[in-house]
Amino acid sequence: MAMSPFKFLQEVRTETSKVTWPTRRETMITTLMVFVMVALASIFFFVADQMIRILVTFILGINT
Repeated sequence: MAMSPFKFLQEVRTETSKVTWPTRRETMITTLMVFVMVALASIFFFVADQMIRILVTFILGINT
């Protein structure tokens, strides 16, 4: 089912016009939420890593 490039671009343009694009405010809020979640995940994994390090050094009897 071959399609001409011109017709394809027309259909892409039609479909793109149907998209509901987010507002600037929605984009900023979503971006802020992503940064907050990254910070929380970083803190969680740092604390988990430190707890595992302490547990392993205690079990193995390693003095630092």
